[in-house]
Amino acid sequence: MTLQDFFSKYHRVAIGFSGGVDSSYLAYTAKKYAKKVLAIYYKSEFQPAFELEDAKLFCHDYQIPLKILYESVLTNSHISSNPSNRCYYCKYQIFSAIQKEALSQGFSVLLDGTNSSDSQDDRPGIKALQELSILSPLQLCGLSKERIRRLSKEAGLPCWDKPAYACLATRIPTDTPITATLLDSVEFCENILFSMGFHDFRVRIRKEYALLQISSHEYEIAVEKLERIRQLFSPYFSDVRLDPTTRKECIESFL
Repeated sequence: MTLQDFFSKYHRVAIGFSGGVDSSYLAYTAKKYAKKVLAIYYKSEFQPAFELEDAKLFCHDYQIPLKILYESVLTNSHISSNPSNRCYYCKYQIFSAIQKEALSQGFSVLLDGTNSSDSQDDRPGIKALQELSILSPLQLCGLSKERIRRLSKEAGLPCWDKPAYACLATRIPTDTPITATLLDSVEFCENILFSMGFHDFRVRIRKEYALLQISSHEYEIAVEKLERIRQLFSPYFSDVRLDPTTRKECIESFL
């Protein structure tokens, strides 16, 4: 089955939209092949501000209707206590709200951007999607992350090489309570790294320091700038350490 086949069957769809590579390509093809589409973005404490701005810009440029839901996830103790299956509770809350909004707008079919590569991972959130009967066309059509990047590049989508950006909560170790203060600290420090020219990284919370993970092609630059990074992070973290294991560069092979 191709995406064109999928949208010939489901021609009126809502999409749980994040502004990332996968959901952007899904929204692009839905706009192309479906009769009516609505993108719905859920803005909580876990989504950094730049992701929302990217989502707005993409939908504006490709004339895709966008609805933004502003809600908190930290009021849910199953999420804020940060258990190992936090992602299940978070995904369930987010997509329940998106589904409710979609139905109110007349869309009975709700999609998400899970791709065929994701099925290989241990992702509790996928269970929530299954329980809510959310359809994942990219996965159903056998489209891997690499294939989606290639198709996005061929289509001229500006986000084709956008690094994967998991929610801010993934920076905090399991069973460490998640607070707005911690999330704000991570977002502020990651914005610093963006402003310094870094592209693919994570600032992870550790008990007494922040652990900086950098992709291989930017690692030496991070070593050179580490003291400056420590100075800029100092209002939030007393120490910053550079992880000697570099992040895998998922798009390096076809840049």
